[in-house]
Amino acid sequence: MSSSRSGRSSHGHKTERGAQRSVRRMIESLQSHSVNTLTELVRIERIAASCDDESDAIAFQGPMTEAWTFYVGSNQFLTELRGLTRNYPFCGDILTDAQMRVRNDPESNRSWNMAWLCLQKIVSENLVSTYATLEALRPEMWGGRDPSTEEADQLARCFEFEWNNAVNTMLRHWSATPTWY
Repeated sequence: MSSSRSGRSSHGHKTERGAQRSVRRMIESLQSHSVNTLTELVRIERIAASCDDESDAIAFQGPMTEAWTFYVGSNQFLTELRGLTRNYPFCGDILTDAQMRVRNDPESNRSWNMAWLCLQKIVSENLVSTYATLEALRPEMWGGRDPSTEEADQLARCFEFEWNNAVNTMLRHWSATPTWY
């Protein structure tokens, strides 16, 4: 009976240690930036959000915030958006503007997730439409000539369609908003 009890205790202790090792490995992968794709960061974010152990949840906070900030700042975010917009590559100026707006917004402290905050800012402040129009009017898009109003409008609509689809595709990764409150 004693050996049976100690076996269960040992197994429970091993499971707990395994979970702690797993949490440590995930945190290390966030800190080393070996995980730097939207899918992988969201996967770890979900695990962190479902932690039963409060100390594990707290341990994830800083590294998770830093990993999302690195993901956006390292251009991986832009690269993944451009992977979704092959016909009309996503405009990097949209992300630069969104990041600036997030950093200047006192409400942005409601989330640890810079990518999600930027996507929300792109949608709420209609940045796709603004930048689609600006890009479509650039003479560089037209071989150095000024486009007609109709040409610029048509190209802007193409940009908007593809860029909005990319933003919405990325936003679908979150079934719940990644916010503190």
